[in-house]
Amino acid sequence: MALRPLRDKVVVKPSESEEKTAGGIFIPDSAKKKPQEGKVISVGSGRLLDDGTIKALTVQVGDTVIYAKYGGTETKLEGTDYIILDEDQIFAVIEG
Repeated sequence: MALRPLRDKVVVKPSESEEKTAGGIFIPDSAKKKPQEGKVISVGSGRLLDDGTIKALTVQVGDTVIYAKYGGTETKLEGTDYIILDEDQIFAVIEG
């Protein structure tokens, strides 16, 4: 099963948060920071403009992105966590 986002939506798989500190102390799930980085899994067809044309999205499948901390909608599919974001909730693409 796959997630296919509509229009200007993007499906991102969040990066795993740290399990322990640099000093070796394990962090419980309740104290972990919410990740703001992830990999683009799927993109929609594009943004619908006022004149009826569709503008392609600037992110592509496979891009690693930084997104809004509390943006998007979290979902779980077949045991894997995903976030569905509007393209404008993505701030940057990590290159290299």
